[in-house]
Amino acid sequence: MSDKPLITSMYTADPSAHAFEGKIYVYPSHDRETDIQFNDNGDQYDMADYHVFSMDSITGPVTDHGVALKMEDIPWVSKQLWAPDAATKNGKYYLYFPARDKEGIFRIGVAVSDVPHGPFKPEPTPIAGSFTIDPASFVDDDGEAYLYFGGLWGGQLQCWETGTFDASKSGPQEPSGDVPALLPRVGRLTDDMLNFADDVKELSIVDAEGKPIMADDHDRRFFEAAWMHKYNGKYYFSYSTGDTHYIVYATGDSPLGPFTYQGRILEPVVGWTTHHSIVEFQDKWYLFYHDSSLSGGVSHLRSVKAREIVYDAEGKISLAGSS
Repeated sequence: MSDKPLITSMYTADPSAHAFEGKIYVYPSHDRETDIQFNDNGDQYDMADYHVFSMDSITGPVTDHGVALKMEDIPWVSKQLWAPDAATKNGKYYLYFPARDKEGIFRIGVAVSDVPHGPFKPEPTPIAGSFTIDPASFVDDDGEAYLYFGGLWGGQLQCWETGTFDASKSGPQEPSGDVPALLPRVGRLTDDMLNFADDVKELSIVDAEGKPIMADDHDRRFFEAAWMHKYNGKYYFSYSTGDTHYIVYATGDSPLGPFTYQGRILEPVVGWTTHHSIVEFQDKWYLFYHDSSLSGGVSHLRSVKAREIVYDAEGKISLAGSS
C-alpha cells in the first residue's frame, strides 16, 4: 500500500485506529504551527483540539468529521491536548485524552458520545488517580476494560516514581545505569468506563529470561505510546522506545502482564517522535503511525500513515512485504 499521508488537509499525529461500525475510525492528535522553540519537554506540541477521521477501506477516501472536542470545552484543562484514544462499550463511545491541568500536571480525561465520530462531551474533571500521557484503551472479550498510559520527559512519568508528583523531576529526565526502566501504567476501568475500578498498577515488561528491562537498554525499554491488542488469544503490548525511536512489542497471557519483549515492528521515521496503533480490519491487520515527511521534517508537524502487518506461525509481527 502507499506510503503517502492519509490526511493532507491538516497535520495529524499519534493515530489511534479502531474498527467501529464497519469502518476504520482514526483518533489522532492535531498538530498546529507554533512559534514555540523545539525542546525536550515537548512544549512545541501545542495541540488544542481533536478531529475524528473515518475510512470505508484502508485505501480511502478519508472523511474528516470535524472538531470532536476542543480545549475550551474542558473545564480542568490549561493546555496541550496530546495523544488520545477511543473505545466503545454499552452502546457508547469514549474518548480518552491527556492534558495539563491548571497546575501544569498531565492528567487523563474522558469524553462521551453516542456515535464514533463525536462530538464528545467531556466529564468535568479528570479521571481520579490518573496522571501522565498517552492513554490507550482496551476492551477485552469478556467485557473488562483497561486503560494503559505513561510517557517520560514531557510526559512526566518520571515525576511519579514515589507515587506523588515531584516537580523537580520534570523535563528530560529518566533513570539511568544498572536499574530497572520506568514502567507504563494500567488501570482497570469501571463498567461505565469513566473511572478506575481499583488502584493503578505498573505493567511489567521483561526479557526472554524473565528479567526486567533495564533503564540503559534504550533499544527495548518503555518510553511512551502504549498500545494493546489481542491476536490468537495472546495479548500484545506495543510501545515507543522514545530516544531510539523504535516501535517494539511484548506479549503476555493476561491484559495485566507480565509481558515478554519480542522485537521491533517499526524502525525510526522522519521526525523526532514515533507513535502508533494496531487494528484488524476486513481480515487484515494494519499499523497506523506518523512521520514528518509532509512538513519536510518539522518534528512537531506530523502526518498519519498506515502499513499492513503480518504474523508468522509463532505470532511474531513484521511489516507486510518486508524480508
